[in-house]
Parts: sequence; structure tokens; C-alpha cells
Amino acid sequence: MVVRLGADTALVVLASGLIFGWALVLGVWKYRQMATNPTHLAHPYVDIAHRAALLYAFATMLLAVFVEFSAWPGWVNLTAAAVVVAFFVLAIATYVVHGVRQDTTNQFEHVDTTLRVGMAALIAGEIGGFGVLLAGFVAGQFF
Repeated sequence: MVVRLGADTALVVLASGLIFGWALVLGVWKYRQMATNPTHLAHPYVDIAHRAALLYAFATMLLAVFVEFSAWPGWVNLTAAAVVVAFFVLAIATYVVHGVRQDTTNQFEHVDTTLRVGMAALIAGEIGGFGVLLAGFVAGQFF
């Protein structure tokens, strides 16, 4: 028997799967660097990208649960989840760029206005998006 999820939930589950697949590919890159580096360590941002992608894949699946049990309309749930997932993906991509460039071991070493604005948007987007989903879950399950 196939269980059909709502479109909003199905898309968030798909995003989780795509991020997890990306994490697996990043793991190959990390392994390759560990195997060929005399210190047997990958560049710190290759390691961070791999670990972050693994964690964000599972965090995205958790978002899917809140989407599924939210009282809000599908478009509200999908929009809230999409904002959070977009920031997850942007973070992973940023780590990948630093890993490819090998330009830093700490992206906060030289903080500028762009980084400050980006971090403020990330904080508002991730917490705000999840807050919408959590409120929808509470409304749907307790009221």
C-alpha cells in the first residue's frame, strides 16, 4: 500500500532526500581528501560541508513532520519550510565554496556587512520559518 502525502509534505521529504544524497557525495570528496592528504585530514570546510549536509538532511525530514501535522494551508507550510530549507542549502553551498577554494578555515575571520546581513536573514528565516510550522502543529494538534 502506498501512502500519499500532501504535496507540501512530499516536497519537503524530497528535499530531505536530495540533501542526504548531496551529503553522501560530499562524503566521497571528504574521503578522497583524507586519503590523499599527508595529514589524513580533509580541508575543514569540506568536513563541515559533509557534516552539515548530513545534519540538514535529517533536520529537513523533521520539518516534513511538522508540515504534515500543521493546521495551516499547504501553501503556508510549504513556504515556511522552503525558507528554512533554502537557508540550509545556502549554508552547505557556502561551505562547499570555501572547501573548493580552500580560502579560509573560519568564514567569520573577516566579517563584513554582507556576512552580517546574511546571518541576520538566516536567523530570521530559519527561526521564523520553523516558528510558523511549530505554531501550525500546535494549532492542529492541541486546539
